[in-house]
This record gives sequence, structure tokens and C-alpha cells, in this order.
Amino acid sequence: MSAATAHSPALPLDAEGILALAARSMFHLFSSMSQGMFLVDRSGRIVWVNEGYRRFLPALGFSSIDQFLGHQVEDVIPNTLMHRVLETGEPVLIDLLTNKAGTFVVSRIPLREEREGGAVGEVIGAIGIVLFDHPETTLQPLISKFALLQRDLDDARRELASQRNNPIWQQSAEGQRRSKYTFASFIGSSTAAVEVKRHARRAAQSSSPVLLLGETGTGKELLAHAIHAASARARHAFVSVNIAAVPDTLLEAEFFGVAPGAYTGADRKAREGKFKLADGGTLFLDEIGDMPLPLQAKLLRALQEGEIEPLGSNKLVPFDARVIAATSRDLPSLVREGRFREDLYYRLNVLPVRVPPLRERRADIPALVEALGEDMALRSGEAPPELMPDALALLAAQHWRGNIRELRNVLEQVTMRSDSQRIDAAQLERILRETGQEKIAAPDPLQPAPGAAADDKALLLRPLAEQVAELERRAIAAAMAATGGNKLAASRLLKISRATLYERLENPD
Repeated sequence: MSAATAHSPALPLDAEGILALAARSMFHLFSSMSQGMFLVDRSGRIVWVNEGYRRFLPALGFSSIDQFLGHQVEDVIPNTLMHRVLETGEPVLIDLLTNKAGTFVVSRIPLREEREGGAVGEVIGAIGIVLFDHPETTLQPLISKFALLQRDLDDARRELASQRNNPIWQQSAEGQRRSKYTFASFIGSSTAAVEVKRHARRAAQSSSPVLLLGETGTGKELLAHAIHAASARARHAFVSVNIAAVPDTLLEAEFFGVAPGAYTGADRKAREGKFKLADGGTLFLDEIGDMPLPLQAKLLRALQEGEIEPLGSNKLVPFDARVIAATSRDLPSLVREGRFREDLYYRLNVLPVRVPPLRERRADIPALVEALGEDMALRSGEAPPELMPDALALLAAQHWRGNIRELRNVLEQVTMRSDSQRIDAAQLERILRETGQEKIAAPDPLQPAPGAAADDKALLLRPLAEQVAELERRAIAAAMAATGGNKLAASRLLKISRATLYERLENPD
């Protein structure tokens, strides 16, 4: 046996020795790594404090450890739960404690007497450990992620609560019109997405007209469905009319209905219009900016009086429908040009809700890609492709004139044109060019990756290796985009070997 082996420390082989060693090691580890520790006896009297806890004493009103020792813990540490641990013998492993010294993440563990045979003894004291101070900064990434999950959970709970006994989730009569979406269907947790959902939820609680304003493809119709589903009218019909899709000569009959024999070739039975079909529910007027001027006057009168006159009839028919209108046009400009009635504009613009374009909520693109991919997979039966981080960054850099509708089209093109399940930026750029897009914006390497937290501090409070790897991925994506996917030119631009570039592309992490 060598001298080194003879003098090397050995682990205890008996159970009691192992437990004692583990307890001492854990105690020393917590004492050195935690922000502070203290012990209380069975009565709750503080009997020991380590050096780390000393810095909290001035805020608690003590200048030295000697002054602090001997006091009842609840008298000197406000809001402590040490007495509960002593009474129940149950530990509080993770908790937030706020008092005069600040806010802390703490742990409270009971101490029990040792008995022969390893039996559990009575509680004889407890140890308090300050795991983190200033959790608002040290734990910001975790808190942000938890807050986001909590917000999504709260939204889901509210949606489920509003959907109980809601007929849109029950079997409806054949041909009955119901809303298809709820606020949970509007994907996104960016500031812009959260704000538009907040305004739309508020609008759902009112019966006043709502005017949804936004570019084409932003989700205005989806929000109209969601507002109806969250309103008191959810049990009744949701009737939608796309004004731009109906010929001008048929719009009046489409809106107000037709009396029996109103004109040559008309049905001998009355035909109800959309206002009457929406009675008690919601009437959604999509592309209201395309409505002809003559019909605007009749629509205004219907909204003001709450009654309609079917085509070819002399009778007024009352109705009760909440109107939601939407347009991608600039209505104030149309009013100034005399192409849209000013009085109708004011009648509709009671609760305006602006739906932001996709370029104002780029952080939602990863979630939208996932949701759209799942929907396409359900329709086609094929697994959607996985977009790599550099591909997502490239998507986030585009202008998206067609917004979410254009994004879906691009994803469908990617699914159809790619032979690979994993799509990187170079493949995506090639597919974009094949689909006819001439101007493809390069991702900004200085911008956060899509879906990253908006708080700069949260972005920086991550492992340094992770941040360096992320910056490297962005630089490679920008170089590949700038060189049109030419790996040799990209490696020269980045001053690295082509082999290194290939390695980074194959193993981005």
C-alpha cells in the first residue's frame, strides 16, 4: 500500500458516520454560500448567527451580533415564520420574506434531537437561511419566466370560467352561427399583444359599437369572435359580413333582408337579412371602409333607431344586435375625402381597438410559428418543420406587409419546398427568394433574439457562455444573410475558417 493511499482521508462506512458527515458538509456549504444564517432554540430564541447575516443587522436596528442574540425571533425579524416551523416540525424550503432589511428568498429547516436507532426526535430548534437577497435582480430571469407563465395561466383560467355553460363549446343547432375563437386564440405575450387583448376584453364588457383598426392579416376577425365569446351575448349568434366580398347591388338585401315578392324573380318567402339573423347577438361588419355611400346612410339609421326596413317592405322591424366593425383603411382620411360619412364614423368609433401589425410584435413570432405549425400539421397530417434560432431571427427581421396571413403562407411554402425537418437561415432565405420575395431584410445582430425578454437586465443576468453563444449565432446568421448563404464568403467576413463555420452551423449550441 502506498503512502499516499495510507494517509488519504476515507469515507465513513457506517450509516451514522455518513449522515453526520453529510450534515456537517451541508451546514458548512450553506453557511459559506448563503447570504446569511441563524439558529433559534425550541422557544424561538436566537442562539447563533453567522458572519454573513451581520450585514442585515443595521436595517433591523442592531449594531452587533451580541445585541441580536437572545431575542425572540419574531420580535427582531418581522414577518418570519420560524414559530410555525417550531410548532409543526415542517420545513419551509423556499419562501419570500419582506421586512425592513429588504426582500429575500429564505429557507427554514427544523432541527431535531438525535435518538438511538435513527428514530425521529422532537424539534429542538430551527435554522433560517437567506438564500438570495435582492431577488428582483438576482432572480429576474426566473421571476420573468414565472410571471409570464402565471399570466398565461390566469388568462386560461378566465377563459375556462367564461366558457362554462357557454354554448359556443356545446353542440349547437344545425346551421347556427357561433363564434369560433376566444382571446386565448390571439397568440402573443408581447407588450403590444397584451395591450390589444386588454382593450378588447374591456370592449367585451360593453354593448357599444367596436371599431377594429389594423392592417390586413393582423387578426381583426379573430378578435371580433373573441369579443363576442367573452360578452354577455355569447349565447346568441355571431354573424359576419365581408362588405368587400358582396356586390354593391346585393348589399342592401344582404343587410336588411327581402320582403316576399319584392322584385321580379324574388322568392315568395321573406328572406331575413344579417341584422335580423344577428338579433340578440353580434353583427361583424368586416371591411366597413368599402361600404358604398348610399348604404352608409341606411346603416346609420339602423344603428341609431334599432330597426330596419327589409327591401320591398313598408314595415319597420326592430332588432337588437351589437355591431363590431373592422377596416384596414384610414377612415379619417376617407371622411375628409367625402368617401365615408362623418356621422357614421362617429357612431362606429365608440370603442376603437387598434390591432398592431406583426412588425410591432416581433417577439411573438416564435409563438406564432409554433401555433401556425401545429395548425398546419393538424390539417395536413405532416409534422411541421423546426426553425432554427437564426431562421427565427431572419423571420423577425422581415417587414411582413401581409402580417400573420403572410407569415402563414411563408411557413406553408417552407413545409412544401424543404426536404429537411430543421430549417436554418440560409435555407429559409433561399425559400423566400424562390417564392418571389426580392427584398429580404437581414437580421440585426445587435437586436435581442425573437421572444427574448424586453428587460436588458434580465438579458444580461444569464450565464456568460450562453450570451456569447447567442451573439455568435446572430453574427453567423447576419454573415450568411449578407453573403446570400455563401459559406466561404461568410467565413471570410467573420475572419474564421470555413471548418469552424461548418461546425457552428451543425452544432449551434
